[in-house]
Amino acid sequence: MSQDPDIQTRIAQTIVLLKTKLGVRGKSLSATVRQAKPRLPRRVYKQAMVLAQAEQMAQHPKLRLVLDTPKLVQASEDVQAHLGSINLADRRLGWFLGLLGSLAFNMLALFVLVLAFLWWRDLI
Repeated sequence: MSQDPDIQTRIAQTIVLLKTKLGVRGKSLSATVRQAKPRLPRRVYKQAMVLAQAEQMAQHPKLRLVLDTPKLVQASEDVQAHLGSINLADRRLGWFLGLLGSLAFNMLALFVLVLAFLWWRDLI
């Protein structure tokens, strides 16, 4: 019984991390994990789904006794470790640099096409 609130607090902490690090919305862990599925590695997603399935059982007083708490603690540690390692500033910088890179490539491709058109029309 002493670890039961621990599982519930770990689930709540996982929900908060999913919301802050990945920007997903949802009231339950299963809803937030479903929204975050494309941004999570498969291993982390499976661990998060183990926690999401246990979330419903952890709220029921008799079913709470059936939970495999060491497995759930390990799953929550894995998910929280992955979410904790996400650097939001680095993700924003990577997105911005990707945008600049694609913009530079498009400008270069346009320049080459204009030169090819001018060469084809014998203007250069």
